[in-house]
Amino acid sequence: MGKQFSRKRRKDGLPLEAAEIIQFKAAKFVAERAPPPIRALNPRQSEYLAALGSSQQVVVIGPAGTGKTWIAATHAADLYRKGRISRIVLTRPNVPCGRSLGFFPGSLEQKFAPWATPVVDAIKERIGAPAYEIALKNGDIEMAPFEVMRGRTFKNAFVLLDEAQNTTVSEIKTFLTRVGEDCLTVVNGDVSQCDLRESSGLRAIIDLIRSRTLPVPVIEFTMDDIVRSGVCGMWVRAFEEARL
Repeated sequence: MGKQFSRKRRKDGLPLEAAEIIQFKAAKFVAERAPPPIRALNPRQSEYLAALGSSQQVVVIGPAGTGKTWIAATHAADLYRKGRISRIVLTRPNVPCGRSLGFFPGSLEQKFAPWATPVVDAIKERIGAPAYEIALKNGDIEMAPFEVMRGRTFKNAFVLLDEAQNTTVSEIKTFLTRVGEDCLTVVNGDVSQCDLRESSGLRAIIDLIRSRTLPVPVIEFTMDDIVRSGVCGMWVRAFEEARL
């Protein structure tokens, strides 16, 4: 027969040996969650990482596969894991890139969750799925749909607006004016993949930054910076050259 747990129990009712195992697993989890620093794969990614370390707001544009979202989400997870921020706030416009599958069931947050999958996957990869679930339950990681954003103030947080090319001017104005103290804000998107029938909010803020020389870095990736795969790069080039 296997080893039997002692009949002696702690105040929480766990056998002493079971408590020791849980403590060991917790320590092992913490020890294993020390991933290496993010490594830039090209000069543009180095520029992006430098901007994240020196600016309160960063705008990142460029084609698919350049690491715009992954770097932002991974950097946010590292700041949270090290205790440098208390929250991660994720948002994106509720605009599908294809024909709609209909209404998602559940609460507003549950409806929003499928849109945040790329960001969530990157954070889970960095801090682990159990830590992610705890942070989500505690409100340390929040998904904030635009429908409930007006009147909010984000403080002491990493705030990521993904797929910003699909925000209207009014929406991106609402987002940028929610930012409070001690926030690092990243706005990213691909202006060539706008699914709106009206002016893109992302284009509008880039024009404002450049025309008014606002102190916000604009990191602009090109097709030469695609790192996802050779296949991804091939198709991005093919569609760009065919102007489709």
